[in-house]
Amino acid sequence: MLKRIGIVITILLATCLLASQAGEQKRFAFIFKSTGNPFGEKLMEGFKTAVEEQGHTAILRAPDLPTAEGQISIIEELIAQRVAGIGISANDPDALQPVLERARRAGIKIVTADSATNAESRDVHINQADPELIGRVQVQAAFDMAGGKGDIAVLSATSQATNQNIWINWMQEELKLPKYSNTKLVKVAYGDDLRDKSTSETEALLQTFPNLKAIIAPTTVGIAAAGKVLSDKNLAGKVFLTGLGLPSEMAEYINNDVCPWMYLWNPIDLGYLAGYASVALADNSLKATPGSSFSAGHLSKKEVINASDGGTEIMLGAPFKFDKANINEWKTVY
Repeated sequence: MLKRIGIVITILLATCLLASQAGEQKRFAFIFKSTGNPFGEKLMEGFKTAVEEQGHTAILRAPDLPTAEGQISIIEELIAQRVAGIGISANDPDALQPVLERARRAGIKIVTADSATNAESRDVHINQADPELIGRVQVQAAFDMAGGKGDIAVLSATSQATNQNIWINWMQEELKLPKYSNTKLVKVAYGDDLRDKSTSETEALLQTFPNLKAIIAPTTVGIAAAGKVLSDKNLAGKVFLTGLGLPSEMAEYINNDVCPWMYLWNPIDLGYLAGYASVALADNSLKATPGSSFSAGHLSKKEVINASDGGTEIMLGAPFKFDKANINEWKTVY
């Protein structure tokens, strides 16, 4: 009888322990490219909201400069802290692989968002929109603004940024179409997602290419810096600006015709989706295989699909166009 009671007690204790572990509060981290980036701050805000909605703790980190070395150091700290998941907007697609593989061997789930690592370094990528569409639509905008001819330039972030490079590749593919025979891409400049450097690169483009008709800046830091330069130099209607920007930072330049229109997605939702995916992977309620799906809070059901790099991804949605008709409504949102 006593033996039977002992067995029952053991089973009850084990059940309680498993229930406790299943519902325990876990820590999930997100590492953005660098500090002081408004897009990154909004993305991490969304990540934090998603993690906390599910009863867990969020850790938000970023290196001072947008380097792989800075992110590697943070990842090593998080491995030591035994977090359940790491989300990251990668500064380099390959340099993070050794440390992320070590994290995965330690049981940590890896989700990339905004800028991906290579497929071997992650469980799943959160993609803001179809990269081909993002790249092509920005060239189409610059072409229309410039009247179908003239020199254009790209002001990117860092030369290693995965998302930027994919978009630029699709821009170059779009420019191969016959309709762009009178449009020339004169340079891809890199502002490294730093305001001062992006400003200097914009000024250099204007000085080096006097026939420049449009600048495409597929980075929120770069487009805001370029907008200020063009405004200060009274170049509205002479050198056009488009790309990917935050409505709160770009409303002035849309309203003064420096940037007739631009595109973006909601960075808060991008981070929110990354947070839900991180928790779902850690709880084993989501498998990072094509066809798997999960409930992502107010974003409803999302599905894992094949990514172009051989890995898997989850798509947030299509890019949204901001212009004079809607910018004043959106500038107070993000």
